[in-house]
Amino acid sequence: MKLTAPIYHLKRKAKALSREHSIPLNAALDRIAKAEGCDSWSLLAARHVAASPAKALYQQLKHGDLLLIGARPGLGKTLMALELAAEAMKAGEHSFIFTLEYNERQVFDRFRALGADPAQYGALFAFDCSDAISADYIIAKLASAAPGTLVVIDYLQLLDLRRASPPLAEQVAALKSFAREKGLILVFVSQISRAYEQRDKSFPTLEDVRLPNPVNLALFDRTSFLNDSGVRFQTNP
Repeated sequence: MKLTAPIYHLKRKAKALSREHSIPLNAALDRIAKAEGCDSWSLLAARHVAASPAKALYQQLKHGDLLLIGARPGLGKTLMALELAAEAMKAGEHSFIFTLEYNERQVFDRFRALGADPAQYGALFAFDCSDAISADYIIAKLASAAPGTLVVIDYLQLLDLRRASPPLAEQVAALKSFAREKGLILVFVSQISRAYEQRDKSFPTLEDVRLPNPVNLALFDRTSFLNDSGVRFQTNP
């Protein structure tokens, strides 16, 4: 189904509506859902998940793959990554979320905005929002991870912030080797440069990825770029 805005934006809109009109959040959510052509928020969330390209995308990922998901702000790149994590758990695989962007409550809110609850997957789900996240930190945390584990890193550019960490290029290369060795799937959420909006392109490409410091983007096996009308997925040569 085609929504007028990313589902998380619709939920934020419902929260504002709830405060403005002093109505329960569930009533506000249902009101937003009806404006989108659904009888209830739960139905909207279910239809969104069913129509999402994440399931098809997940089925194309292979053990050892590095996937880069890129979009300008507010277009759902983090939600796409979380949907992939949910797909992995539905398939009986583990998912691990490393985020330098969000806290625990925000991570769970974003899952619930998708109509999913990580708690239902028990030990298959784990997350970490430590300020110490880097390639070395991730590798240490995943030392005993099972092959097929899907790992979300939110987001690529924030790995480059800590002066004590190696250069971003070295971190990505180390994570690539580790993913291949362990049979993991690594999903990197990435910012897209503002310059992309000035270019005559329907979707971003690797040249539009915002890189404060050089990184060999050929290390990414697959890419998924979003704009305000859809998703483009491709395998890199």
